[in-house]
Amino acid sequence: MRLKFLREKKNMTQQRLAIELDMNQNTISRYESGKRQADYATLIKIADYFNVSIDYLLERTNNPQRYKDL
Repeated sequence: MRLKFLREKKNMTQQRLAIELDMNQNTISRYESGKRQADYATLIKIADYFNVSIDYLLERTNNPQRYKDL
């Protein structure tokens, strides 16, 4: 998942992102390390926060645009 890349691009700490998404910092860390996978609702929340498609977030495409933005 591109979560770490997107977070660092905004110069955010894991703790700050966790607060923004109403999550635990350990959960963010586990997503970034691949030790845990986000559920569907969480993927939507993260993609919406960074304004990217879920496919981009999951590295299925290199185009960050969401379908509705095309």
